[in-house]
Amino acid sequence: MARYLTVPTVIAVLTAGCASGTPESPGKAGGRAFTVAASGDVLVHPELVEQATKDAEETGKGEAGLDFGPMFAGVKPVISKADLAICHMETPVGEPRGPFQGYPEFLVPPQVLTSLKDVGYDTCSTASNHTFDHGFKAVKRTLDAMDKVGLGHTGSARTPEEAERLNIRDVNGVKVAHLSYSWESFVHPTPEKQRWVLNRTDPSKIKKSEARARAQGAEVVILSIHWGAEYYNEPGVAQLRLAQWLTEETGIDLVIGHHSHVVQPIQKVNGTWVAYSLGNQVARHSSPAGITEEGAIGWFEFREAADGWDVTARYRTTLVEIPPEVEPGEKLPAGAVEDHRVVDVRHVLDNPGELSEDRLARYRLAADRTMGFLFNRGAPDGDGLAELPLGT
Repeated sequence: MARYLTVPTVIAVLTAGCASGTPESPGKAGGRAFTVAASGDVLVHPELVEQATKDAEETGKGEAGLDFGPMFAGVKPVISKADLAICHMETPVGEPRGPFQGYPEFLVPPQVLTSLKDVGYDTCSTASNHTFDHGFKAVKRTLDAMDKVGLGHTGSARTPEEAERLNIRDVNGVKVAHLSYSWESFVHPTPEKQRWVLNRTDPSKIKKSEARARAQGAEVVILSIHWGAEYYNEPGVAQLRLAQWLTEETGIDLVIGHHSHVVQPIQKVNGTWVAYSLGNQVARHSSPAGITEEGAIGWFEFREAADGWDVTARYRTTLVEIPPEVEPGEKLPAGAVEDHRVVDVRHVLDNPGELSEDRLARYRLAADRTMGFLFNRGAPDGDGLAELPLGT
């Protein structure tokens, strides 16, 4: 993997007051409305499989000795409240009892899909540079497993016919299409005869897919896109140019980005919200960088207006807690993180209980740093990006 590079965060002037933005349009009288929650990469490294094994022993739940439920429990109150919740399933899944693999050729437990569904996710993007890590058989197994647990999917396919079908869902009486595109791995590209397996990023194809979705009745089109460079907290030139093109040349209503494994800005481009990267929803990189454990849930409220849709953008910071490494037989320090968990940072900061000051300092760092990265292209100034309050 590439080495990470942080971008200096200058956010001292950003306050809750400036994040409030301008008054929002009241929308169409009696108009429809719905909310979308979206998150970043679901990337199951071997340490997370070990955690799911430990949790299954303690809960007595899960399948084939693995329970990912406790790992995701912290974000369930947010994800489950959205009318449409979208995740990004980065990798193919294996058989329930393995074998499993980590980077660079991922093959992860299908049990994670059950937990994603239980948390409240409705559908996932599946187009990524890891989609074809273990060939067509693994692509099929992954989509079969998602069907089994009731998770929608888009971005990869089992047949040419499925590749042509669009993921259009009824959300509070609104037909919403979800598209998914990615650059393709140079290590494991799809064979020429199976090019239809993966939706490879191509502006003209994205535009045609949106047009087909509209023709099939979609009133809102959301694009998930796997793009950019890993570990950079600022979008690259290619991302910026594609965002400009998408918001000028298509009618796509929301762009959700991932792949960088760190948070990048959310910005309104030509009137359309673009989340360049929401970081990781869950991951445990071999060399945790701090910023790779910090992520964001994007929260978007669509309200019908006379001339389309008014979209309000909010976010909630997440943090993947990682226990400190200790020698065999050695005990963890008092008050230390004991398990890998995806944490809702705002909830913890507002309900600290007896957490140590060191733990709270880590949560505050995640909250401040994530805000800085998200706001780095001016979204609070007039566009109104702000933190999603508790109780939403």
